[in-house]
Amino acid sequence: MITLKSPREIDAMERSGAVLADIHEKLRGFIKPGISGSDIDQYVEKLIDEHGASAEQKGFEGYEYATCVSVNDEICHGFPRSEKLKEGDLIKVDMVINLNGALSDSCWSYSVGEATDEVKKLMDVTLTSLYKGIAAAKIGNRIGDIGHAIQSYVEPFGFGVVREFVGHGIGPTLHEGPSVPHYGQAGKGMRLKEGMVITIEPMINTGTWKSKMDDNGWTARTKDGGLSCQYEHTIAITKDGPRILTKQKDE
Repeated sequence: MITLKSPREIDAMERSGAVLADIHEKLRGFIKPGISGSDIDQYVEKLIDEHGASAEQKGFEGYEYATCVSVNDEICHGFPRSEKLKEGDLIKVDMVINLNGALSDSCWSYSVGEATDEVKKLMDVTLTSLYKGIAAAKIGNRIGDIGHAIQSYVEPFGFGVVREFVGHGIGPTLHEGPSVPHYGQAGKGMRLKEGMVITIEPMINTGTWKSKMDDNGWTARTKDGGLSCQYEHTIAITKDGPRILTKQKDE
């Protein structure tokens, strides 16, 4: 089901997104070699509580954590673990915030300590691809225009665009229609309408786009062991263009 949001509902989701953005900004100074994914999860949950919000994904289909913390070749839905992060690790921290019933969803990538040249390039390309996808999210364009903008930018670098996991509508529930692939053909798919709120969240791999699942039934990782990076924003489709609801201060 696709629900079109009113300006009042979009404003509420933006307030939720501001909480989420603030947490991602604080994580920049928190993430360092020697801490664990569990440390990150506990820190994030404390910040969520301090904002008077709740972690929407905790308990979703049995998921036990406030965040997903995916490391290196893990594409998404990594469990926060007790293993210590090392210098040069690439991690993705994904969370969904519920503030007074309004949801927001954003994943951000972080290098642990000094990033290698490979990690820096992957992070830069992935972040740029996110904004290219957002720029295509305009009234009258189609879902395929978003995916095409991302895919046509990423693939010339030799990177793979994950197919199995896509963006989605959000609010009032965590996952709603439409699905928002990060690959595709321009001019194809559902037409974007004012009031849609969607996530755009490209997952980009250094090698193949193909993934495999861990035995836990949640965590996806690259099939060839290459690195994976992800950035995600929640955006509203408005008459004034795409409105980023999870925007961080320096964007």
